[in-house]
Amino acid sequence: MIKRSEIQKIVREYSDLTVGVLGSHSALEIMDGAKDENLQTLVVCQKGREVPYKRFQRISDEIILVNKFKEMLSNKIQTRLRFSNTIVVPHRALTAYLGYEAVENRFKVPLFGNRLLFQAEERSNKKNQYYLLEKAKIRHPKVFKNARDIDRLAIVKVQEKKRKLERAFFPVSSYSDYKDKTEAKIRRGLISRDDLKSASIEEYVIGTYFNFNYFYTPISDDVDFLGIERRLQTNLHDFVSLPAKQQLETNVELQNIEVGHTPASIRESLLEKVISAGDKFVDAVKKEYPPGIIGPFSLQSVITRDLEIVVYDVSLRVPGNPILATTSPYTKYKYGTTFGVGRRIAMELKKAQQEGRLDEIVT
Repeated sequence: MIKRSEIQKIVREYSDLTVGVLGSHSALEIMDGAKDENLQTLVVCQKGREVPYKRFQRISDEIILVNKFKEMLSNKIQTRLRFSNTIVVPHRALTAYLGYEAVENRFKVPLFGNRLLFQAEERSNKKNQYYLLEKAKIRHPKVFKNARDIDRLAIVKVQEKKRKLERAFFPVSSYSDYKDKTEAKIRRGLISRDDLKSASIEEYVIGTYFNFNYFYTPISDDVDFLGIERRLQTNLHDFVSLPAKQQLETNVELQNIEVGHTPASIRESLLEKVISAGDKFVDAVKKEYPPGIIGPFSLQSVITRDLEIVVYDVSLRVPGNPILATTSPYTKYKYGTTFGVGRRIAMELKKAQQEGRLDEIVT
């Protein structure tokens, strides 16, 4: 495992600062925020996927083309990144394409984030997001450890067989329903029997869903509440807009593949609960995964009819929500201007650079 002290030594020797990112997921969002703060940017992009980064050329100062994303782990690319004074901002695609083991043990480039924390997103991990939510005393949906115990509407969360970046979520209402649906999906090649063994089955909590986005680092004054967005998913949206009769007559396989975002706000009287949840989660992670959270995180939640927050998923890196940059009123309340996750990251990097504290916010 790469020692944090090695990374801190590297970043102390930097003469300048470049914000680096793997060209997928939320790279545009991250680089746009960096340019708003007049920082240099660099994107490592797989050939054939470079069009957005060339088209929106304002935000990409340097594009490194590779045949496969895995080449980001090569000595050649890592040396180039360090030579460019690069701090890489992680998002889900980074760990999906490079792998947790590689990010933790072989990627010797400063990361803005706690690289030991990323695996906590995986429900198969011992100290996973459920564990952290319980330590923070934040409610999450009931988890069914055995499919035979399903006694209410539940959702199965399993990795897609072919697209490892996607999760194949589907609802079930009983053990027999679970058996029928999982066998059908295995036959169709959507999921594998092996992946199903490590899948999670959660109570499906009825309510209105919100993704609450926060930001914190060891040099922050407090936990920032950045704003709220909701996800657009195919082919669930806009299948649900069909009349009930047509839904029942239409035999299609529903999936929850995220393809977009919409903005949202929450009633003011609930803000105390939202802010408190962020504070409690940061405190819990500090104790369980030192040095704790570094950067953005998201508590994907449902507000029940009793106005209780139930967190059903946690993002422990850039969640990927570019809509916040132009729609969130909450950053304006604190900072006097509206911005998103990318710019908040750049603000913190710039502050750390000016104060000589970059080594405190990298691993």
